Amino acid sequence: MGKDLSTEQEQKKIYEKLAYTVVKNLNRKYINAWYAPTKKEALSIVMELITEGVTVGTADSTTLLQVGVLSEIKERGCNEIINPFMRDEKGQFVVDEEERHNLMRKVFFTDVYVIGTNIVTLDGKLVNTDGNGNRVAAMIFGPKKVIIIAGANKIVKDLDGAFKRIREVCAPVNATRHALKHHRPEFYELPCVKTGTCTDCNSPVSICHHTTIIDGVAEKRRGHINVVIIGECLGI
Repeated sequence: MGKDLSTEQEQKKIYEKLAYTVVKNLNRKYINAWYAPTKKEALSIVMELITEGVTVGTADSTTLLQVGVLSEIKERGCNEIINPFMRDEKGQFVVDEEERHNLMRKVFFTDVYVIGTNIVTLDGKLVNTDGNGNRVAAMIFGPKKVIIIAGANKIVKDLDGAFKRIREVCAPVNATRHALKHHRPEFYELPCVKTGTCTDCNSPVSICHHTTIIDGVAEKRRGHINVVIIGECLGI
């Protein structure tokens, strides 16, 4: 009876159909893309894209942690990782603000940049909103290769759906995460944390200053951006 009540199998089928549509449209726009049914299969694809000896940059991403990308790279032991957002067991930064910003700049000169994304539209657009802009800027230019991983729950129909998801899911949940897990009490004052949805605030600690839309790359730059869509609910 319990299995009959579960909709996991049905959701996986939907994720697969949506993901294959996205993969087709990303490839059409000269963005290399793959579908991986599970985190384990996605991790295998990502590690094949990161060759031994290259420097790897990253930024804040729940999806990366859930898939285990950074821990797998560390365990392999042949790549330098530049991570401005390293945190201790309590969820607090291990470097001060000045050093964190220095590391953000160093990320632009890495060989590979591994990160998540807020949204993927069915027609192959990557939509992201940032507080500092370091994450979205490095997606566009700087690192030689960009690897973006996303759960299929990040797929929406179009840009209207993307902006709606950012306002109603990404911003309030991410801001609440910083308040609860990263011990940033100032985030409790954000309207989206108080109300559960975006109010177009102008708060000093807003995490929504920079929004970008990546709608493909030039044909001659094929291979610069690589996307792995995972048939699971991951990230924020």
